Amino acid sequence: MSATSSNSFPAPGSKAELEEGTVLSPRFGADGLITCVTTDFATGEILMVAHMNAESLARTIETGEAWYWSRSRGELWHKGATSGQIQTVKEMRVDCDQDALLLKVQVAGDGGCCHTGRRSCFYRKVETSGSEPRLVID
Repeated sequence: MSATSSNSFPAPGSKAELEEGTVLSPRFGADGLITCVTTDFATGEILMVAHMNAESLARTIETGEAWYWSRSRGELWHKGATSGQIQTVKEMRVDCDQDALLLKVQVAGDGGCCHTGRRSCFYRKVETSGSEPRLVID
């Protein structure tokens, strides 16, 4: 299996169709992936950024649960399948030119999302005061 598995979505049409049309025709990159930002449905907190290929996007639509493409493992990834932190998709959005997705999810289990055990993968801020930027956990 690869990131560029069979794509059952319609090919992107004209700029006007992409931006104003009603047909989902995601623009996957040359690597077969599209970026996906995932947020908490209730709070709007950013939980993670991941990638989807055509198969993981189709499975997400079919099941109502988030599926991604793991670039590090080179395989489909049903988020929460082993941890119990299943992400139920409450809303899906696509950006203006259909090359990025937004999932608004409700997380099961303990509500965690990050493999470090935290709720969000964005648990560090970059402080730029001083000579070198540094990471601070909040």
